Amino acid sequence: MLKNVMIWLVVGVVLMTVFNQFSSHQSTQNTLEYSQFLDEVKQGRITKVVIQGRTLEATTTDGKRVISYAPQDLWMVSDLLKNNVAVVAKPDEEQSFLMSILVSWFPMLLLIGVWIYFMRQMQGGGKGGALSFGKSKARLLDESTNVITFVDVAGCDEAKEEVSELVDFLRDPTKFQKLGGRIPRGVLLVGSPGTGKTLLAKAIAGEAKVPFFSISGSDFVEMFVGVGASRVRDMFETAKKQAPCIIFIDEIDAVGRHRGGGYGGGNDEREQTLNQMLVEMDGFEGNEGVIVIAATNRPDVLDRALLRPGRFDRQVYVSLPDIRGRDQILKVHLGKVPTDETVKTAVLARSTPGFSGADLANLVNEAALIAARRNKRVVGGEDFEYARDKIMMGAERRSMVMSEKDKINTAYHEAGHAIVGYLMPEHDPIHKVTIIPRGRALGVTMYLPEEDKYSSSRLAIKSSLCSLFGGRIAEELIGGSDAVTTGASNDIERATQLARNMVTKWGLSELGPIHYGEERDDTTGSAKLNYSPETSDLIDKEARKILDECYEVARKILDENIDILHAMKDALMEYETIDSEQVADLMARKKVRPPRGWDGGAGGSSASSEPEPEDIKDSTIVGGPANQH
Repeated sequence: MLKNVMIWLVVGVVLMTVFNQFSSHQSTQNTLEYSQFLDEVKQGRITKVVIQGRTLEATTTDGKRVISYAPQDLWMVSDLLKNNVAVVAKPDEEQSFLMSILVSWFPMLLLIGVWIYFMRQMQGGGKGGALSFGKSKARLLDESTNVITFVDVAGCDEAKEEVSELVDFLRDPTKFQKLGGRIPRGVLLVGSPGTGKTLLAKAIAGEAKVPFFSISGSDFVEMFVGVGASRVRDMFETAKKQAPCIIFIDEIDAVGRHRGGGYGGGNDEREQTLNQMLVEMDGFEGNEGVIVIAATNRPDVLDRALLRPGRFDRQVYVSLPDIRGRDQILKVHLGKVPTDETVKTAVLARSTPGFSGADLANLVNEAALIAARRNKRVVGGEDFEYARDKIMMGAERRSMVMSEKDKINTAYHEAGHAIVGYLMPEHDPIHKVTIIPRGRALGVTMYLPEEDKYSSSRLAIKSSLCSLFGGRIAEELIGGSDAVTTGASNDIERATQLARNMVTKWGLSELGPIHYGEERDDTTGSAKLNYSPETSDLIDKEARKILDECYEVARKILDENIDILHAMKDALMEYETIDSEQVADLMARKKVRPPRGWDGGAGGSSASSEPEPEDIKDSTIVGGPANQH
């Protein structure tokens, strides 16, 4: 509104200026000198004169109007009357006080307005512009704008149970105060990205129906020292006026890092902001009725003073959802998507281990997009399966040109993974084997656990090591040692890391339950090994021993099942993708049934062009996106 008023004001001033210039230009054309005016009067050419101050507006005998300006002539009126001139007198027109101020001060006001406008632009256009540099940037959500409740949050029942106490306190604080209880000043939500920390904070405010101030940790940090501390003070002063209320600080690690801990070097602005936040949360003056909720996925870098009782004295871990939690999250998201009877949330939850809430939301969105591209009115189970494979293994690259030799080699490679993984004890069941390029992989062997796993035994880890070597060994058995390709580079890397972890971290080797790792100096931030060079040699030998044992076990399995290896290669060359049922037929040495939806044609493409060695990679998927390789 102010901008529109200023625009119309400028337009009005311009029109007035043009009008005045035009009027003055017209008046200068009909102006007479006073001596000439007197001559015209004496010669009888003036019939009437209107006197207004010193302005004389005369009418001539031929009807023209002329203007003259008279000095202090005491005999002018008598001279006019002697020459039979009609004399009319009018009072002087005085300019209004406001108009005179506007005319005189308008240029200065215009310059000040332009300066304020550019200052607002340089500071991001925040409220108040140049006058609010140290004001808080927290956004307020009231009951009408925040409609999220605990019903919209699924998959984190334990976290909701912990924070529900805050809701009860905000609704009825006397229930706790009469027993001497004090609600926590601050609650720190800790969890992996995408687990729903921000959504849970909004649900707390929505359930309690109190004001909700939301701000990011990076909003406090500015180029000028002291601005962040000023914004912290302003934010808490504003929150006190709205108490009881909630302040939510997202990504608090942006300002809450260790002071002098070697993380990112010294920063006076960040440290002053942190000091002010510590004082506001639990300093000389209390903040009754103001609850601070912060979220981070890096609790290890936060300052210890920030985590002590009285400040963030409660930490709520929002972990990745289990199979029941994923089922609940999928039901929430599927409520907004039309689906048919082939979509089963329980099946989707089992086939998406390791998925966070954000991953599941992305899965539903991808399935809806795929169904829309297929011109379908509802989303079906095959759309969700395609979307899941795309997220976990990458998009299909059917346009990629592969030679027949490369396709055969990839088929043997993936068959080697599948056979060894199928026969090893405590190994995850095979879900799908494909030689369709996905992402940077030329082929994929996908395993899905029957249930969520929170730990692995030594036998299960060795089974994984054996299946990782299955692809390389299959290439070696078919073409000899000189025919082995670079496709097993990722398998070797993962197997080596698993073996070293068995020795150095998990105590699953003959070196015993000892942790061999790095120690970090909190002052300098540097890291050093906590074991000697002699121990490093023992670690290398023990890891090599584990890898050699697993390599030989995998070779023996493929030697004994070389006929299945050839049969699985033929099935992959024909169908390109086989599922768990077809793998079971092959392992039982039965005739392979066609895949579901098979139309009898062979997909893929072949040509003489061969991909570069760096692109020839294998992908063995276990679990969700966090385990993609």
